[in-house]
Amino acid sequence: MVTYNARYVLYRRVSHAEQGRSGLGLEAQKRDLDLYLKDKEEATVLADFVEVASGAKGDRLVLAEALALCRKEKATLLVAKLDRLSRNVAFVATLLEDKTVELVVASLPQASRFELHLYAALAEQERTFISQRTKAALAAAKERGVQLGGARPHLAGSNEAKKQRFREEAEALAPLALPLRAQGLSLRAVCDRLNAAGVRTRNGKPLYAVKLRNLLLAMEPA
Repeated sequence: MVTYNARYVLYRRVSHAEQGRSGLGLEAQKRDLDLYLKDKEEATVLADFVEVASGAKGDRLVLAEALALCRKEKATLLVAKLDRLSRNVAFVATLLEDKTVELVVASLPQASRFELHLYAALAEQERTFISQRTKAALAAAKERGVQLGGARPHLAGSNEAKKQRFREEAEALAPLALPLRAQGLSLRAVCDRLNAAGVRTRNGKPLYAVKLRNLLLAMEPA
């Protein structure tokens, strides 16, 4: 049985596409990690690893180095969000089954290994579903004669184009949010659930209640 003390190894990750995106940026992750450690007077940070790599990849050298240090020092691996560790549920599951490494997610500090596995599986399923819905929406738009990609000067600043994009985002999000609303959860609680699972807006930012309300209103018949 491995005994862990109050020593932490921090791991932060961004993909190449996310480097300049504030919501998933390195500074935002550092802020979340610092908030988690703020009230832990005995905590010692052994190292802060940063990696620029896709979350779908399992062969990440920097993460491997961070895990090796955790095993050597019997330290806890601390990440800001589960999807910063990996977007691959199989990779997350394998790590969670590894009893030589303790993992803590700052945004889910009380979650057990089993709960983290569920969050990872849910996030992967939701990403797959959103991708399918987006592709279907784009195909439907193409059938209607909407030009996809390339320069569209005649649509520059068009309110109609903005409404279409907004509705497509709403169509992708509704199947995830509406069942939670049906359970009696508030808009804020739904956002918390989806954000924890790694769901983001089309701009890569976390969901918030006003945004979710407007998206759901867009689904209502005119």
